[in-house]
Amino acid sequence: MSLRTLSAKTGIHRGHLSRAERGLAGLGDDNIRKVAEALGVTPADITHEEKS
Repeated sequence: MSLRTLSAKTGIHRGHLSRAERGLAGLGDDNIRKVAEALGVTPADITHEEKS
């Protein structure tokens, strides 16, 4: 999925998503949930948190 599409689905600015992808910015819990939902995965799947 392109950053442009992900931005449209989540409402998160494309530049912020790009910085987060490169490790230059973080995403808050709400934005992590939005990204996970748009990608069809759980938040744990896109973070370094262990699954319970």
